[in-house]
Amino acid sequence: MDNRLYDYSPIVSRPRLTWPNGARVAFYVGLNIEHYQVDKPSTSIFGGTAMLQPDPLNYGWRDYGVRVGIWRMIEALDRYKIRASVLLNSAVCRQYPQIIDAGKARKWAWLAHGRDNSTFEAGMNADEERQYLKEVVDTIAAGTGHSIRGWLGPALTETFETPRILKELGLTYILDWCADDQPFPINVPGMISVPYSIEINDVSLFVGKSLSGEAFYQIVVDQFDQLYKESAQSGRVMALCLHPFIVSVPFRQKYLEKALAYIAGHEGVWLTTSDEIAAHYLTHHMPK
Repeated sequence: MDNRLYDYSPIVSRPRLTWPNGARVAFYVGLNIEHYQVDKPSTSIFGGTAMLQPDPLNYGWRDYGVRVGIWRMIEALDRYKIRASVLLNSAVCRQYPQIIDAGKARKWAWLAHGRDNSTFEAGMNADEERQYLKEVVDTIAAGTGHSIRGWLGPALTETFETPRILKELGLTYILDWCADDQPFPINVPGMISVPYSIEINDVSLFVGKSLSGEAFYQIVVDQFDQLYKESAQSGRVMALCLHPFIVSVPFRQKYLEKALAYIAGHEGVWLTTSDEIAAHYLTHHMPK
């Protein structure tokens, strides 16, 4: 079947996209803060034990993020005055309230990211998914004290009904479709896609490709430099997608900080959140 979720739109044929204060690139950090069930296989560094219950090797590797890595990450974001766009599992509100408190103090943007990263929506019918999504969105809104506007599915998963149900729940944008360097309309009235990245993403780069920290830094710089060059013609979005249990282990942290310093040191960069990107596009650039 053809993709009916959104229409084809070549980037060279669109009206010029502008950002506040004449910025060229809108940059945000997509910070994945997740909870994993101890008896289900999930993101793993070693597949040989992933089906065990429990799986200390992989579960402990993931759990490092909320126990240690997130606090190292927070220091780096604070240093460069970057507010995180948090892709939040609703279970985090109950499991790790200290992280929620730290984010509230920093006025982070909060996006719904499923209940936990061991549960996907695949196979749910529309009524089951509506109940599931409402519970996720309501829990995060109550826990953070903010209305939720954005969505990223665990492992970027959806059903064909997800955007419509999310719009019914008051959300305005999704990140799951990594198809563009600019926001674009979804064929659900009032719903848009905001760029995310499955490649400029520490899961893909470190776990998928086993790259070094130095290689990670160079890839982030190369991504930014190309978008910055193209943004002389029309604005671009760069998402840096991170997981504290991966990039914020001690031997990688300095490369993250080096990359943030490089981007934040450029003029014409809007250090922002995905919420603010979506709101600006919906207000100023949404096709009529």
